[in-house]
Amino acid sequence: MAYKPRAPGVMSQPNVIPMADIMLVLLIIFMVVTPMLQKGISVDMAQVRNPREMQEADREDAVVIAITRDHRIYLGTDPLPVDQITARVSDLMANKLNKVVYIRSDARAKYGEVVRVVDEVRAAGVDQLGLLTEEVPKGRRERTETTPGGD
Repeated sequence: MAYKPRAPGVMSQPNVIPMADIMLVLLIIFMVVTPMLQKGISVDMAQVRNPREMQEADREDAVVIAITRDHRIYLGTDPLPVDQITARVSDLMANKLNKVVYIRSDARAKYGEVVRVVDEVRAAGVDQLGLLTEEVPKGRRERTETTPGGD
């Protein structure tokens, strides 16, 4: 009599171990790649209700100045002292037809610092500035202001 192999019995539960392995690999890939996708310096931008789309700010050749909450200024990813903004921006704008500079300011940065950077950029001969903001999330309730003594 010859040996006849038998098929294993039917499993009632799915085998999820290979799926868990794949999910862990994908998680690691996303954790490594996500920080690389962001251009420039990370700042918590001011949130507004009706933002205007500025697609040009995402272009590779866009000039973006970032102001962090601790008063540091970056041109792209390079740190930049305030007194060198005018010279560096005018050098970058010399051969461009579209002379627009975008400013990404942290919501907690001092207003005077932002105005100072805007003045330096204007001194470089730039007429168009874009102040980058984020849209308020749709589900978030907005703060309402009331006047004292009135309803």
